[in-house]
Amino acid sequence: MGTPVSQTDAPQATIPDPRRWKALIFIGLAQLMVVLDATIVNIALPSAQTDLGISDGNRQWVITAYALAFGGLLLFGGRIADLWGRKRTFIVGLTGFALASALGGAAVNTTMLLGARALQGVFGALLAPAALSLLAVTFTEAKERAKAFGIYGAIAGGGGAIGLILGGALTEYLNWRWTFYVNIPFAIAAIAGAVLVITEPVGGRNRNKLDIPGVVLVTTGLVSLVYGFTRAESSGWTAGSTLALFAAAVVLLAAFVIVERAVAAPLLPLRVVLNRNRGGVYLSLGMAVIGMFGLFLFLTYYLQVVRGYSPVLTGVAFLPMVAGMITGSTQIGARLMTRIPARYLMAPGFLTASVGMFLLTHIGLDTSYPALILPGLVLMGLGMGTAFMPAMSLATYGVQPRDAGVASAMVNTSQQVGGAIGTALLNTIAASATTAWMTSHHAAMAAAATPEAGKALQFQGMVHGFSTAIWVSFGILVAAAAVAFTFINAGRPDTAGAGSGAAKSDEVPVLVH
Repeated sequence: MGTPVSQTDAPQATIPDPRRWKALIFIGLAQLMVVLDATIVNIALPSAQTDLGISDGNRQWVITAYALAFGGLLLFGGRIADLWGRKRTFIVGLTGFALASALGGAAVNTTMLLGARALQGVFGALLAPAALSLLAVTFTEAKERAKAFGIYGAIAGGGGAIGLILGGALTEYLNWRWTFYVNIPFAIAAIAGAVLVITEPVGGRNRNKLDIPGVVLVTTGLVSLVYGFTRAESSGWTAGSTLALFAAAVVLLAAFVIVERAVAAPLLPLRVVLNRNRGGVYLSLGMAVIGMFGLFLFLTYYLQVVRGYSPVLTGVAFLPMVAGMITGSTQIGARLMTRIPARYLMAPGFLTASVGMFLLTHIGLDTSYPALILPGLVLMGLGMGTAFMPAMSLATYGVQPRDAGVASAMVNTSQQVGGAIGTALLNTIAASATTAWMTSHHAAMAAAATPEAGKALQFQGMVHGFSTAIWVSFGILVAAAAVAFTFINAGRPDTAGAGSGAAKSDEVPVLVH
């Protein structure tokens, strides 16, 4: 353990920034831009593929290029934020993301588009941890922190669904290029706000020498892991390339842990993740994101392919979930966070979301949206919003100011890896279930009296696959609730001296959480 920093370095000892609520607007705007990008391009992908002549084999790289760069470089980006300063890193990330988006919108061939997506991932890996760590060091008073993280959590949770709406509208009424260009005004506004109103406390930088071996090991290890799940989706879980990537990820990440234990100034101080509360947040949040991907992925296909919804109408169908997330985050999570321990919000939140997921396992060819899908989405939103807000706050609470960037990066890393696992795992489960259903009903399909009857049977097999995968998502959300309740034992953030349940800062005297 290093030398304890002085009390003046603790975030609780700083004078609150009088412009902190204005700063939250621009931090939230930047976070919205990053979260939107995770889904907005997916809606536009078929149009971009046709326009640029992207092959079916290269199509997945429009998504994978971003995921690999973003997921692989997040910890490095968090450490850069600690080294350079969060405000500077925030502005650099915004500028680079905007330029990469302009490049993507102007793409004239596959190579140019894939390069732009990779650059978006690189600068997103700088921007995302800088934004969250700015929030962590700006809002330190318990009630204000709860409110700020409630708003931030609602943006983080609901932004993906908003991306579906915006992506559908831009693609349907303009063209796919605007799903990239739309990032530019977001970035310009956030940069202006950062320059004018965002400040960060003095004494919070980590000026130690950069841990180059740690950077190389964790970046290559995370890239191998994310790409392994991507390959599993396309090539199969037992393919040689898939197994080799997973083996490489295990070796590289194990070596990373060994290096971090040995070096004087580690990229990821193990105290950040070995704290049982933060570790519980990272694990349960990553698991919950897997479940969320089950909802976004399969319900989008169900509404568009089976029910015939347009891209815009599909996005609108998700709006009740966004409203639920905002309500859960700002009206439930933020109000109760200073009154009850975090696990009594996170575990019930994930369980509430699992009830919504349970309802959605019952979808059929003619399922009523108001009777079943709507209540399922509302429960999902309320539950995830209630859980996300204390998770975002607790993941960075009590860390030394010099570790705020890398602790924030771990939140994003758990979500990114969870998303990669969710996409590959649930896609494989759905495809396998659909294939098994088709095989068992082969005779009925062959004997279908009309093409319409045969198509209905195909859709039924597809819905069976979706339902099976959503059942798995339900189980994962229940497991996330169990992890949150078991590992997280932090007390309320406004009760000093709560005993062993307190979430103490790493070597810094702070209020317990």
